Amino acid sequence: MASNTDTINDFESREDDLGSANASRFPRHGWKVTLDHKFPEKRDQRIRPRIGQLPHLMPLFMRYLVWYLYTKAQGRKPWIDCITMMHGKQMYGVPLGGIGSGTIGRGFRGEFCRYQIVPGIYEYHTVMANQFIVTIRDPKGNTLYQKVLSTHSKPKKYLGAWDWGFSGADGLYCGLYPRSWTVYNIKEQSIRLICRQISPVIPHNYKDSCLPIGVFVWNIENHNSEPRDVSITFTFKNGTGGSCDRNGECWSETFEKHSEDNKVKGVVLHQTLRSLNLRYCLAIREQPSVSASCCPGFDPLSPGDLIWNDLKRDGELEPTEAVLTKTKKGEEMAIAVCGKCSVSSKSSGSLEMALTWDMPQIVFKSRGMTHTRRYTRWFGDEQVAAQEMAAYGLQHYKQWEEDIEAWQTPILQDKGLPDWFKSAIFNELYFISDGGSLWLEMPTVSAPLPSYDSRTEYGRFAYLESHEYRMYNTYDVHFYASWALVMLWPELQKSLQYDVAHWTTSADLTPRTHLFRGNKGVRKLANAVPHDIGDPEDEPFVRVNAYQIHDISFWKDLNLKFVLQVYRDYVFFQDHDYLVHMWPICRAVMDRCFTYDRDGDGLIENDGQADQTYDSWIMHGPSAYCCSLWVAALAVMVEIAAELKDEVEEKKFAEALAKARVTLQEKLWNGKYYRFDNCTAPHSHSSMADQLVGHWYLSLSGAGVEVFRRDCVKSVLEHLYEFNVLRFNNGEMGAVNGMNPDGSIDRYTMQSEEMWVGVTYALAATMIFEGMVNEGFKTAEGVYRTVYEKIGQGFETPEALYGERKYRAIGYMRPLSIWSMYHAFLLQRERKSQQKTEDAEKDPSPAPSEGSMDNATMSDSGSDVSK
Repeated sequence: MASNTDTINDFESREDDLGSANASRFPRHGWKVTLDHKFPEKRDQRIRPRIGQLPHLMPLFMRYLVWYLYTKAQGRKPWIDCITMMHGKQMYGVPLGGIGSGTIGRGFRGEFCRYQIVPGIYEYHTVMANQFIVTIRDPKGNTLYQKVLSTHSKPKKYLGAWDWGFSGADGLYCGLYPRSWTVYNIKEQSIRLICRQISPVIPHNYKDSCLPIGVFVWNIENHNSEPRDVSITFTFKNGTGGSCDRNGECWSETFEKHSEDNKVKGVVLHQTLRSLNLRYCLAIREQPSVSASCCPGFDPLSPGDLIWNDLKRDGELEPTEAVLTKTKKGEEMAIAVCGKCSVSSKSSGSLEMALTWDMPQIVFKSRGMTHTRRYTRWFGDEQVAAQEMAAYGLQHYKQWEEDIEAWQTPILQDKGLPDWFKSAIFNELYFISDGGSLWLEMPTVSAPLPSYDSRTEYGRFAYLESHEYRMYNTYDVHFYASWALVMLWPELQKSLQYDVAHWTTSADLTPRTHLFRGNKGVRKLANAVPHDIGDPEDEPFVRVNAYQIHDISFWKDLNLKFVLQVYRDYVFFQDHDYLVHMWPICRAVMDRCFTYDRDGDGLIENDGQADQTYDSWIMHGPSAYCCSLWVAALAVMVEIAAELKDEVEEKKFAEALAKARVTLQEKLWNGKYYRFDNCTAPHSHSSMADQLVGHWYLSLSGAGVEVFRRDCVKSVLEHLYEFNVLRFNNGEMGAVNGMNPDGSIDRYTMQSEEMWVGVTYALAATMIFEGMVNEGFKTAEGVYRTVYEKIGQGFETPEALYGERKYRAIGYMRPLSIWSMYHAFLLQRERKSQQKTEDAEKDPSPAPSEGSMDNATMSDSGSDVSK
């Protein structure tokens, strides 16, 4: 660890004396490791329930096994695979690509290693043919150095003629999504390379943000006393590294595109992937100091000597005609582009390259209907879309970077925010694109959508619950993650809400058996918010509720989470029409929730099942979690009714709220916190990390009424910090879900002893909003340090961590709730500023000095990215 820190400090301390572009400089903030970095702790998902947890789980396991085998026999992947779970590889960095058009994951050592091209399907293959190669030549034309910029050793079966094994100690990586920087320090040649990777993920941008493209800008520093010719070659093969790559029928074509200030050369590789048309495109921008050359095809299963020796001769690819002959079964094809840059002594130069992948139309496993990706609105001609997007990216990436920096700089320069948070808040955003996201055009229907419906203009958005839990828009989890959307891409949140509203009022009476209890039920009842909008192995957007462990039509949290999001969204959007059209649905789902209050005491009751997002944690009667949501939802219904001047409904919900608040205190408050639930079992007294979930949403949504007593909120937060945070792994791993009154971890069920990353971020946001700023950041810091620095799970952040050795559900949606922390920070700062102003008016004493901590914390008040 010390050597890693020393190397990072060495790179950061160097003065850029060669006039490199500012964007190419190694950034101050971000996740940084050397290319030979080893993480100190290794974990896996081989979780074994404790003996005391088995009685609840054994019947589920048996039913699941039968369902699993039946699903596999039908030729489909289970939407959750508990038999062959994925384990983290401790290798990932910032992924490539915009939102909703597929992504290509990269390792921090430079690998192209995780492919999400086919909707909802992740393929974990490190493709050795996908590489960057550097060639260095002197003024006399002698090749001094040629190497693959990869720390991997030589493959045993192919590409053996290439020189592998770049020293990881001489490289450094920094990830700050959606960009990354990789430094290659070639000491023996006095050459330093900095590769900057850029994806067009830009808040409030609804065109470029959906493009399937990554741009690579290479800055070349020549520290020699004489010039050097430096070539960078980019190679890429068909497919994603699986057995389907050898199905044949691949062919390539070269192209050139010219405009006034943009001359681009490249190669397009045509193929099919799981019967879907796909084109990869490599492109390079020619400049006065950069010559470009292309290779339309070479065999990645060969030793690779032809292309290697070709580069070694003159640092360029020999121009040949495109390979028009399609590959045969058993064959693969790779393409390449090369840029050669002449760099004067003690100077620097640059190269610009792009990779695009074009799969304009998609079908899901059931092949019920064809969907069109959003980017086809601007790049719709299949014959040229890939190369047009590549040329567009090379022409516009500088504007993308300006927009990214305008968005990120206020946060990065905010002295009130800790440095680790500045890395975490952007890097957790990887899931917006690399969470299996889809951004589609709305299908043509007989009746057009009404004018107020934003899906007509902005399309349809969906993302998976996790890389492993393959359900789109899992709504109980999206409730937490939606803060990222509403703050950065509000129209996508609005589109998702219109989709959910549409399915909420519908019913699907297809019978099925639910796995937890074995009870019979139907797929969905009317006026019940759907759990998800489908499985990519079936037909999403048509058959919702792929999840069948419980009968989710009777879950107690989903309807309430819809209502809370509607109100929160209205506060952000200030869209009166949105509120008007959501109001009837809000009333319908809340009327359904009233039926859950079976004893008439004003609180809804859980049914002795895990009938909410904690789907193995059984709740009986009134519970802290669901009643927190219920009271908050009643409060926002009062606010919405008042806004819409619906006096009858306002009176109805105000009376229900008053009753519920009293009963909440009577039945669940124990003097320090809200009890887990109201049953007589010992675990009923557990302190749940998520017990203020309703207060979290209300506070950050700007509700101006006190629903939860302030003294109770303060007491809960202090107790959670002392017990669930500080007494769990020495306060260095977030807040454990459940903690007993004696300070021992609640092990009643597997989920009670887990720490959920997204829930910890939500709790931290609540602390920050309530003025416990240091405690909030301390709570969340433990999560970041564990995930990114100890166990190497960055860019595939799991849902849950155990105290030691285990985690669950890699690549999860819920951690996007970290954006609520930033919103809470801004609200708390604004309140503090207002209080200082009021105090100053009452007592006009001298203001604090500019160097004081208070003044630093109150600075940069314009850094609200949600506006």
